[in-house]
Amino acid sequence: MKLTRISLWHVPLTSHETYYMADGKTCDTVETVVIALDTDTGLTGWGEVCPIPHYLPAYARGVAPALTELAPVLLGTDPIGPEAMMRKANDWLIGHRYAKSALDIALWDLTGRAAGLPLYTLLGGRQAQDMPLYHSITCIAPEDMARIAREAQASGITQFQVKLGADSNWQADVARLRLVREAVGEGPLVYGDWNCGATSLDATRVGRAVSDLDIMLEQPCATIEDCARVKTATGLPMKLDELAHDTESLLKAHAHGCMDAVALKLSKFGGLSATRAARDLCYHLGAKMCIEDTWGSDITTAALSHLAASTDPRRLLNTCDLSGYVAPRLAPDAPGRKAGRLSPPDGPGLGILPDRQALGHPDLILE
Repeated sequence: MKLTRISLWHVPLTSHETYYMADGKTCDTVETVVIALDTDTGLTGWGEVCPIPHYLPAYARGVAPALTELAPVLLGTDPIGPEAMMRKANDWLIGHRYAKSALDIALWDLTGRAAGLPLYTLLGGRQAQDMPLYHSITCIAPEDMARIAREAQASGITQFQVKLGADSNWQADVARLRLVREAVGEGPLVYGDWNCGATSLDATRVGRAVSDLDIMLEQPCATIEDCARVKTATGLPMKLDELAHDTESLLKAHAHGCMDAVALKLSKFGGLSATRAARDLCYHLGAKMCIEDTWGSDITTAALSHLAASTDPRRLLNTCDLSGYVAPRLAPDAPGRKAGRLSPPDGPGLGILPDRQALGHPDLILE
């Protein structure tokens, strides 16, 4: 088998509601990047990456130049075996993990299709039929956030991420956590997420004010040291997100004692290959894991669902139905949430078939 063509599309994804986050970050209409790897056998592998602006060192329009740079070492080669191909790509182009994430996913898809096996089998074997989802609640008025939590709970959701800090009002953040906690009752997981946008002082004030509740904090500050300081000061468990992106960062967070849970996002690590390695390290470090990605639609959701399904359910905190937050859908046979849970597709590879006709003519073709 030989890789004969790389095609790329830029697709605007519009959130069903605008997501307001700390430090002025928003998520409304965001551009996702879809790629297709065509081979001389007729098999195609699909990948996707969707960087959120001002969130991580990633840029949607940076994917095409990165793939153009990589084309000489990809085209004409046998694409089966994602990890070997990614080592070649990493030797040729250093960094640019987010761009390589889409490539890595597409290579896994091709490998699974060639083997006739779903990706969860190749990633370690299926360990769960379905996985728990969390629902992310945009940072708006506390009463409205409580209403959203109740609506999500009625659909089967049992884990709630409460966005904080959009109005730089720590007392409003206390109200957000208290009202959501009250709305969903005892038992469900509730955690407040600042997306690196809080000072250790403000996060500590919020954490101490809700320390009587069953609450987890997520990524309040921009450094591991400050997150550790907040955890020590509040006594509340801590989940890391943005600062967890490679082996070194995982080991550092573990050493600082502030990684009770961690978000493993495909595009942060560089695709399924690197994220699977991070997952296996987290087994040793003891952290529970949210397996997800920064943003995206059906291709990304399918990819993360396979990795989540191959993860020990005792160590999986949750996963994410990114497709459910945005439009348009890119693959009609992609997984969707049911009763607050997500199942991976059972077909070979990703198990989905994106609608190439709906995508239209590619913005980039490399041959």
